[in-house]
Amino acid sequence: MHVRLRPFRVLLAALPLLSGLAGCAGSAPEKTPIDQDDPSFSWQDLAKTDVNLFVETIQRDMMGYIKQLMIKLYRRNPSQLHRGTVHQIDGNVARVFGSFHNWEFQELNRQKGVDCIRLAFQDSFTGDRVLAYTVGLGSMVMASYNSKREFFVLDSLDPQKLYNSARNLELALWLLGHERDAQGTLYLLSNESEGSVHNLSYERLFGKMIALQDAMSQVVAQKTKRFIKQALQFLIFLPI
Repeated sequence: MHVRLRPFRVLLAALPLLSGLAGCAGSAPEKTPIDQDDPSFSWQDLAKTDVNLFVETIQRDMMGYIKQLMIKLYRRNPSQLHRGTVHQIDGNVARVFGSFHNWEFQELNRQKGVDCIRLAFQDSFTGDRVLAYTVGLGSMVMASYNSKREFFVLDSLDPQKLYNSARNLELALWLLGHERDAQGTLYLLSNESEGSVHNLSYERLFGKMIALQDAMSQVVAQKTKRFIKQALQFLIFLPI
């Protein structure tokens, strides 16, 4: 699967960069006063462009999708809960997405990114494969955003990292549906297309994530005038 969202490039034209207009001749237009008591207002927002705010929105959406994926995988693979240190879905979701941990977990040997994704499909690993898989995805995606959650005027992203993360998501989806243990059993159950029941919700969820990362890479590439090197992927994760 290789998702592209080329029309999304048009969005860049609809995201005007904020620029200082100090010193302009003529009378200044009347400005709407800033409501400092508005809970949605932050002084930090004044140091952000529309693109910065857009990046933060996309990143939050990405983390939300990975959170959904974690819940779905636990429901599909409840036995994994007993392999880890926390035996409830809500507890695992809270510790991964509700606290600061730098994506390092002792039971995962503090691995993250693609190393942690690979860990989920190793025979020798006896821990929680859902935790390993989703922590790997989350930390890999965050690395493509330089592991930052807020972005300001002087911040910049690398479109190649965003592009590579989209390709890595494609490979992670392939591993989820194909990697099996010595007995021929899938390490983690996800999509189901056999018989009368068809459940492709996992593939659709990944499709959203891949499309967002591809779109983000194009937005950043056009903003920074940087070239993205296209990659031919042969079951190899790309560097972030």
